[in-house]
Amino acid sequence: MYEKRELMYLSRISLTNFKNFKEISIGFSPKLNCITGMNGAGKTNLLDSIYYLSMTKSYLSNQDQFTISHNEQVAYISGEYKREDNSSEQIALSISRLGEKQIKRNGKGYKRLSDHIGIIPIVMVSPYDTCLINESGEERRKFLNAIISQLDREYLRRVQNYNQLLAQRNRLLKMASINTLLLEAISEKMQENAIYIFNKRSEFVKDFVPHVLRYYKDISGGKETVTIEYRSDLERGELTDILREAFSKESHLGYTTAGIHRDELLFKMDGEQIRKVGSQGQQKSFLISLKLAQYSLFREISNLNPLLLLDDVFDKLDMTRVEYLLNLVSSDGFGQIFITDSNKVRIEGVLSEIGNNSTSIEIEGGVVL
Repeated sequence: MYEKRELMYLSRISLTNFKNFKEISIGFSPKLNCITGMNGAGKTNLLDSIYYLSMTKSYLSNQDQFTISHNEQVAYISGEYKREDNSSEQIALSISRLGEKQIKRNGKGYKRLSDHIGIIPIVMVSPYDTCLINESGEERRKFLNAIISQLDREYLRRVQNYNQLLAQRNRLLKMASINTLLLEAISEKMQENAIYIFNKRSEFVKDFVPHVLRYYKDISGGKETVTIEYRSDLERGELTDILREAFSKESHLGYTTAGIHRDELLFKMDGEQIRKVGSQGQQKSFLISLKLAQYSLFREISNLNPLLLLDDVFDKLDMTRVEYLLNLVSSDGFGQIFITDSNKVRIEGVLSEIGNNSTSIEIEGGVVL
């Protein structure tokens, strides 16, 4: 069972020393927010700050220090969230160059940053998402973890435990004399976490794939067929047995060669890997389908709408696909949406299509015009 949470929309965000924003405060519409500006103006940075308040980390970088403005020591992000009954919550995040990071909800800090994950569900679509298709399986595992962690806090705890045990096991395997009893004990603890993670990933992919196929068919007009396959070493049996058999090889290599840290998602189009046969437009359509499916599954499970961040989604899409996407996100099935585009005329067209309950924001050099 997944946890159910009350969803809020972001009514205002305040940034200090965050990337190219020295100090700004911006109010948002509860429905549609269109953000325009030239490349490098700060549109993506603004979306990343919103993502930070949900996930406690950047969507774009693993290193927090890159989010702090040049020559500054601390960056601050503060968001006011409102519910339908007009009650509100304050989420505040500080990031220090010394490596300290703290997040508070209504002035109260968390024991662990991970305890905040899932409080404000969020889905982001970004040009960076091409890494899901073109880079290693680690990116696709991060994608799975980011989604499931927002739905199940125990899952995130299990992933963290598994990774800690994996690091311990790899250190043992690098030693000249390996303590096999300790290695076996670690393997057994890894298995306990791996089974939970494997089952959750299997369950999620089974529920997730039909949504992806539906959205891709609608966006592409049914011109191609896409599939997603989940692969895991645990399909072969107990992790402890697999690791025991691999001991000789692993002691030579000095690292763990099997486990859920090697799980893979295979993205295919007409039976071939999308990265090999898909055009830029087809790949982008598939990535958008992945994220819309994520959104749809969140909504199905919780009966609530996550925040939806669409960064530069219109690039490399033909007008038919753009029109479909616009009609989709403007429907009643979606909650608060943030769209960025360097083409102000195109965004004005979006606003005219959507109608009321929208806000237009123009950014230049980290300043709201």
